[in-house]
Amino acid sequence: MSMFCYQCQETSRNLGCTMRGVCGKSETLANLFDLLIYGIKGLAYVSVKLQDKGRYYPEDSFFVMNALFKTITNVNWDEENIRDTIEATLTLRDTRKNELCNLMAGKCETCPEAVTFQLKKDEYDEFAKKVGVLRTENEDIRSLRETIIYGIKGICAYGEHAAVLGYQDDDVNKFIMEGLAATLDDSLTIDQLVNLVLKTGENAVKVMAKLDEANTKTYGNPEPTKVKLGVRNNPGILVSGHDLKDLEELLKQTEGKGVDIYTHGEMLPAHYYPAFKKYKHFIGNYGDSWWHQLEDFESFNGAILMTTNCLVPLRKDSSYLDRLFTTGTVNYPKAVHIPDREKGKEKDFSPVIERALKCQPPKEIENGEIIGGFAHSTVLGLADKIVDAVKSGAIKRFVVMAGCDGRMPSRKYFTEVAEKLPEDAVILTAGCAKYRYIKLPLGDINGIPRVLDAGQCNDSYSLAVIALKLKEAFGLDDVNKLPLSFDLAWYEQKAVAVLLALLSLGFKKIILGPTLPGFLSPNVAKVISDTFGLQQITDADSDIAKMMT
Repeated sequence: MSMFCYQCQETSRNLGCTMRGVCGKSETLANLFDLLIYGIKGLAYVSVKLQDKGRYYPEDSFFVMNALFKTITNVNWDEENIRDTIEATLTLRDTRKNELCNLMAGKCETCPEAVTFQLKKDEYDEFAKKVGVLRTENEDIRSLRETIIYGIKGICAYGEHAAVLGYQDDDVNKFIMEGLAATLDDSLTIDQLVNLVLKTGENAVKVMAKLDEANTKTYGNPEPTKVKLGVRNNPGILVSGHDLKDLEELLKQTEGKGVDIYTHGEMLPAHYYPAFKKYKHFIGNYGDSWWHQLEDFESFNGAILMTTNCLVPLRKDSSYLDRLFTTGTVNYPKAVHIPDREKGKEKDFSPVIERALKCQPPKEIENGEIIGGFAHSTVLGLADKIVDAVKSGAIKRFVVMAGCDGRMPSRKYFTEVAEKLPEDAVILTAGCAKYRYIKLPLGDINGIPRVLDAGQCNDSYSLAVIALKLKEAFGLDDVNKLPLSFDLAWYEQKAVAVLLALLSLGFKKIILGPTLPGFLSPNVAKVISDTFGLQQITDADSDIAKMMT
């Protein structure tokens, strides 16, 4: 075994990748991620001790957000960038450790190895093999620790997006350090770790609420919007990932340049925000979800800007490497990287623009439109109409089909569910799972579209808000008494954070798939199933029968 990773839904045999990641990452990169996480745990341990002494550094939390974001599936493919990040992590850890030692005045307790180990860069690869997931021998302890870590990775991704817009939650920042440090504590019991898993979910709710605040105060509340799927005859830039600020700055810098801007994948919901509608060269959405990009990026012809995950490795015959640009946490070998913005300044996207102007216009691969923008502000504005539709029997069920898309053929299940759901059922969605059904002609109920798209994966928070407000509107004492079911798709660690958030809010009987997470040991999976009714998807007909009762 040269590596071990089971953090995503694609993990080999739902047990773990041991030679090379199904996602495409090499054993070297996987091991470097393990070392980076180990160093971050050491930094977190010191940070918690400093907080106990009244020393709190929010900038350290932002550093950790950025560093952990790089370890999420399909974000950073550049081994040298990860080595540099490891070095920066250990430097910051040692700076804070020295500060702690000075405060302790020689009374410093024995610290875990994650705090004390020292390495030269040429020693990273060998040491990394010793600090991976399997270092924790007890299967159930390992499962709970990794569930916490993956949930925190999702929190970090959403927290970084909020922080970039100037919004942070100190409680979340402190929890990130607390949760990571706890995974070094061998004294914690199973019950204590289970409680920490739920606390991870609580903080996932907080960070998604903070990101929602950041997005809506910066760009306005999403509103129902028809997004074009066709193209124009100008050179184009295709923006993928999740980062709205990157998109905003690119739109400003391309005004009047003769370049059209299109979204891809999880950037689609940018069209729903009022602030972006003033840009006449912001044309529409191109292509499908993340795993279609090998074909979508080829046919687009123009420059491509990856702002966050989900970037997949190029094939040997891919022609777009010289048109591919990365920024933020994303890196790819030989792709041009747009540096982080200096304080008070915008990122400089001129290399992307210059490359785009040399390209042919995009090849049209479809036409028509997608309708979305049904975040909580919009849907709650329709609350009376929705309540009336439920009371009259026009709407019998709401089905939350949020989450991630993926490559497995079994994910056709979600299309089949959408097609087979009774016509009196409404789908609430967020994330790229929507691409499995949002282009289907599913119609509406009394003017309410049968697919209500709230936005990106982080906007699953909107769906929870909608559910909790509807509970109040119907005068119910339990959200699980609503005519509401969950049929969720998951792929990576942000989806783990969303799942834990929903569990912490009390939602039960969630159907999840295509598989249950491989990192859940049988015992841990049983506890979650017994406590929350979590179950794996089966087949469309059987699951629809469950959901509609």
